Amino acid sequence: MRKTIAVVNQKGGVGKTTTAVNLAAGLALAERPTLLVDLDPQGNATTGLGIEKAGLYPTVYHVLLGAEPLEKALKPAGLRSLRVLPSDIDLVGAEIELVGIEHRESRLKGALESADLDGWIIIDCPPSLGLLTINALVAADSVLVPLQCEFYALEGLTHLLKTVKLVRERLNSRLRVGGIVLTMFDGRTSMATQIREEVHRYFPGEIYETVIPRNVRLSEAPSHGKPVMLHDLRSSGALAYLELTREVLRHEQ
Repeated sequence: MRKTIAVVNQKGGVGKTTTAVNLAAGLALAERPTLLVDLDPQGNATTGLGIEKAGLYPTVYHVLLGAEPLEKALKPAGLRSLRVLPSDIDLVGAEIELVGIEHRESRLKGALESADLDGWIIIDCPPSLGLLTINALVAADSVLVPLQCEFYALEGLTHLLKTVKLVRERLNSRLRVGGIVLTMFDGRTSMATQIREEVHRYFPGEIYETVIPRNVRLSEAPSHGKPVMLHDLRSSGALAYLELTREVLRHEQ
């Protein structure tokens, strides 16, 4: 059985890659076979798991364009049950090159299905709603939306959910919103508490109970090429993402 989750938010700096990396690591630590697909041209999920991008070949770019099979591009990621489909700056050109290709919205879906993968697939999407993100939504069973607890948090969320609805209606009937997870939460500020209350009011039943706090260890971990659980298992960030993993497993079951 395969479960595919797209981690999506068109706004940058909301903890999207941090969530994708650490959710994938949490699933792997729970002994679930897991693949993390880095679909962001910045390649932060790739380097955040210790994979050197210089001279990297093949990558998700070559897989999307059909130049290489997905299995050839997979890399180990420091945990027995975790592999990565890496990305680098070449992926910037994919949005243009895919425009003239038949079934351009389902290239990722086709690649994943051809590899006959089992277990969990977590897709780290770019901070946009372009063709790469559409590919992720077409390939996914559900969407996880990281939402930063700040003033502009809700701006754009409605547009994102409309995009998910359009993809469900036209390209992927099984797609659903798995949930919204609040990130970078600082309980000492009234703004964070206010944002949390607003999100629960506007999107009741769609919010994960787990809240990801602001945490120094979460910020440090990518520079060490590790998920936060391998950097500092006792940190509040690691504990939060382990709890989010448990909650995702309960929701998906």
